[in-house]
Amino acid sequence: MKKVVVLLVCVVIVLVGYVVLYKSGIELPSFDANKAYKQGIAFHNNKEYDKDFELYKKACDGGEMLGCTNLGVMYEKGNGVEKNEQKAVELYKKACDGGEVHGCTNLGVMYEKGNGVEKNEQKAVELYKKACDGGDMRGCYNLGVMYASGNGVEKDLGKAVQLFKKACDGGDLDGCRNLVVMYEKAME
Repeated sequence: MKKVVVLLVCVVIVLVGYVVLYKSGIELPSFDANKAYKQGIAFHNNKEYDKDFELYKKACDGGEMLGCTNLGVMYEKGNGVEKNEQKAVELYKKACDGGEVHGCTNLGVMYEKGNGVEKNEQKAVELYKKACDGGDMRGCYNLGVMYASGNGVEKDLGKAVQLFKKACDGGDLDGCRNLVVMYEKAME
């Protein structure tokens, strides 16, 4: 009897979770999309770009937002496809809107530099913040650079230090390096 109750509770929890995700508009990737993404990584690591392109496309079309981000990188860099920064922006936006924080960081870089989209440092700051808040340490680092330089946001060295520290604590070596530089300057 206890096993039946536990099983029913588990089923109810799963169903409630799916209802919450459905109402929030978040799409879960299919198993095939996730599998395609993982296979794409293997081909990418071997620089077999013709094979990983199809797998990333399948993953992205199936709702695996990391597939969209990686497909965007291929278009941005011209790896296995003709370089197309506008298409990269499209894919990064899809990934970011789908909650994939690396896509947000990459989209922020495109706005910061004006690659494939009109340059907009304020938009870059928003995207880096979204990425950082979502746990992408590269987003935290990039946001720290924006605060340190005063690009797209009012210059705030204290905020820059906080962001570099967060990035460093999260394993971003550039964040660590900039944190050391900021501390050295403060001691001069």
